[in-house]
Amino acid sequence: MSGMPKKAAKHIAEITAQSPARTRGRSGTRRWPETLLALLTWSAAILTIGTLLFLVGFVLIKGLPHIKPSLFALTYNSVNVSLLPALISTVMMTALSLAFAVPLGVFAAIYLVEYAKRSNKAVVLVRMTTETLSGIPSIVYGLFGLLFFVTFLGWGFSLLAGAFTLAIMILPLIMRSSEEALKSVPDSYREGAFGLGAGKLRTVFNIVLPSAMPGILAGIILAVGRIVGETAALIYTAGTVAQIPLSPMQSARTLSVHMYALSSEGLHTQEAYATAVVLLLVVILINAAAAKIARRIGGTQ
Repeated sequence: MSGMPKKAAKHIAEITAQSPARTRGRSGTRRWPETLLALLTWSAAILTIGTLLFLVGFVLIKGLPHIKPSLFALTYNSVNVSLLPALISTVMMTALSLAFAVPLGVFAAIYLVEYAKRSNKAVVLVRMTTETLSGIPSIVYGLFGLLFFVTFLGWGFSLLAGAFTLAIMILPLIMRSSEEALKSVPDSYREGAFGLGAGKLRTVFNIVLPSAMPGILAGIILAVGRIVGETAALIYTAGTVAQIPLSPMQSARTLSVHMYALSSEGLHTQEAYATAVVLLLVVILINAAAAKIARRIGGTQ
């Protein structure tokens, strides 16, 4: 810098001295959006967790003091207000609905992902219809079940009519979740199986389907939660008879319908809160069991 004019050298020195301060100012300005987003994220997380804890705590505080042995009697009457018939009916309704919906939904997803051409108009129509059915209110499914299964087919208010109605209701959810789970399996798995000489069917059922099983089980868990908590569709199809169904053609009420009936009557509000506690525990146990199965399946891959 010996040949540089004194004014130019002085100007460069001033710019060099001011550059750290400008950098600090710019970095501080850039940190404001990050701080704001972090604050919004933590606020949303705290609000969500707080709401969940409040709801669970409210149900437990209201219901736990009223749980008594008479609620688990084998038969229901106006004195004991037993929830055991509704609990058994809930398990039967869930098993029947899943038995109808899971194979159909998973096999349909396998066809859409593994066999059908992506540019096929029928595939696009099926996917659009599935997404549309996912947004239909449950009361519409209940009215359809009432008109078709209960009236037209002559099944009456029965466990079978309710199970078929719920199966139709959860079918779009299982199809979409299974389809996304199958799409998430890398193509290298399929290519490796084909390179070893495996056929299409063997590759799908021995390689692709086990790899996608955790995602499929996640969809089934959501379907179980919707079945257990459903009320409107079952009132129109399964009825509200508080008894253990001895055949699929008999009427039955699930835990959610049982809780609705007790609360709407206004005579057994405390037992309704106790039923809510049992319903909450049933959902937690089902989700925990399904998550454990998913972890085991995922660990064996």
